[in-house]
Amino acid sequence: MPLPADARDESGHLIRELHGVTLAVILDYLLAAYGWPGLDERLRINCFAVNPSIKSSLVFLRRTPWARTKVEDLYVRARTAEVLGRPRP
Repeated sequence: MPLPADARDESGHLIRELHGVTLAVILDYLLAAYGWPGLDERLRINCFAVNPSIKSSLVFLRRTPWARTKVEDLYVRARTAEVLGRPRP
């Protein structure tokens, strides 16, 4: 059984490397998976709680490295769980 760190996407790239995945794609995926309330619950970032929108969230995340890191980490964990057939975190 593959280790979570070795999980690969459909293209064969390691998910944890975020090869070719833009922040907009990451946010769209997470929004579809959890919705705004779910993102706020998991990450506790105001851009997901107060008048959330894709545009304002992208602006904030591009300017705030610690927040972007949290979002990317959740994406990696969620995609890894999906690929390995486990429930999303």
